[in-house]
Amino acid sequence: MIAAEDTRRTQVLLAEIGAHQAELVALHTHNEESASRRIVGALHGGMDVALVSDAGTPLLSDPGFDLVRRCWQEAIAVVPIPGASAVLAALSVCPLPCGRFHFEGFLPAKAGQRRTRLKALAGFADAVVFFEAPHRVAACLADLETLAPHRRIMVGREMTKRHESYYCDTPGAVARMLESGSQLRGEFVLVLEGSDQAAVDIGAERAMAILAAELPPAQAARIGAALLGMDKSTLYELAIRRAKP
Repeated sequence: MIAAEDTRRTQVLLAEIGAHQAELVALHTHNEESASRRIVGALHGGMDVALVSDAGTPLLSDPGFDLVRRCWQEAIAVVPIPGASAVLAALSVCPLPCGRFHFEGFLPAKAGQRRTRLKALAGFADAVVFFEAPHRVAACLADLETLAPHRRIMVGREMTKRHESYYCDTPGAVARMLESGSQLRGEFVLVLEGSDQAAVDIGAERAMAILAAELPPAQAARIGAALLGMDKSTLYELAIRRAKP
């Protein structure tokens, strides 16, 4: 048996791999409790059941938690099969420091609640990973442009799919990149830079802008490294960008 968030999507996958014998059962947000009871009964009857979601890993902002909890309560083994993970896929290509990160899931749908939560998240020292619906991405970036205008954010759109694309810059700059209507469709994962790193980067940018205006890039990087305690090669790249033509 296969418990699927959307049986129509799962049927496409099964057809591709030539699997036609499995019984399909819908398990989604609106029927999770009743479907979970039925599936647990099938498991007690000796069946094997696979849980799949439309995109990404089940249970990460997708249905399935009630089923997993019931299985634990009934002493039924639950075995993870790693698949596409939107969170880890985004972090693996992110140019921002993500050694430590907080996973937020979906932001609140209501504008006031979203802004309140984003204000709290903007204070996190670690990177923050969250999901957003396509019709709310522009509003989310506008909120961040107000709350943290200089903080960098990476946006991944339609990851691992045909129209996969990534954008990384300040919230305002990314919003301008996404102004095209076609760029606001699909599934979005956002990675917000941690506040501590952002503060360091802004300080380094300002320092190197001053030093590079007066000194050759190599000398500016050497002095900047001694003053800021940062890697000289990183500061050299900043100095090159800031150097006079």
